Amino acid sequence: MSDLLSAEPNAIDKKAQEEARKKFKKTKKKTKWSKVVLWIVLSLVAVIFPLVWLLDFSLASSNELFTSGLLIIPEKIQWGNYQKAFVDGHFLLYLKNSVLINGLAVILVILVSIMAGFACKRMKWKLSGFVKTMLLMGMMIPIHATLLPNYKIYSELGLKDTIWALLIPYVAFSLPQGMFLMTSFIESIPIEVEEAAVMDGCGIFRIIFQIVTPMLKSSIATVAIMTFLNNWNEFMMASTYLSKPKWKTLPFSILEFTGQYSSNYAVQFAVMALTAAPAIIVYIILNKHITKGVAMGAVKG
Repeated sequence: MSDLLSAEPNAIDKKAQEEARKKFKKTKKKTKWSKVVLWIVLSLVAVIFPLVWLLDFSLASSNELFTSGLLIIPEKIQWGNYQKAFVDGHFLLYLKNSVLINGLAVILVILVSIMAGFACKRMKWKLSGFVKTMLLMGMMIPIHATLLPNYKIYSELGLKDTIWALLIPYVAFSLPQGMFLMTSFIESIPIEVEEAAVMDGCGIFRIIFQIVTPMLKSSIATVAIMTFLNNWNEFMMASTYLSKPKWKTLPFSILEFTGQYSSNYAVQFAVMALTAAPAIIVYIILNKHITKGVAMGAVKG
């Protein structure tokens, strides 16, 4: 009889524990989904809303921009803002300059990063560690600290208002990050592959460009995209080293609508929307390569 009485409370406790576990799992699932929804909402607010706000203001008139509220409902959509941005803002000329300078910077950064990373990681020479450290220390140098020295050097060498005035610093400031990623990937490649290539009679450049480089596709894509995005909207160095319109880049289009006493803000928003469009398209298309390349580089390095 006593055994039956003791068995009943145990059965009740087990049922209570099972019910508590079920309730905990349900609560955990609800909490998980609520976090997912919260992250989605925050992502939309942080990423999508600024783009909507930019497009909204670019289609309004300058007088409507000073009304209250985060968004504006224009009385009439001002498509002429984009026409003025193209014509009066010299958009096509500045776009050509930006594409050319950034394209050359990406190519040079990739080439130098691969060769420097291979030399410091695979080749045995006394100063390899020192050179690698000095190159990577470039990430610690702020851009503003180099403006005045570079300005004086470019003035003495006659490089002001030339393509080299932007190409040299763009490559120099992008190289440390590119070399860091390339070095991590090169370290992950089995050295036996290179030894086999040497046994087959390959020279150093053939090993780098025909054996090693094809294995660095994800890191090359990552370095290319990050270099492009970092330099696309750069304005500080461009405004310091360039005064003539021949090599001016896209951010200068905004200044075309800035006067001494007044500015055409609506057209400036249109210029900003057009300037941001190429970078957004590149990022959306190749975003997976950035995430994959950085993650693989971090793990392998």
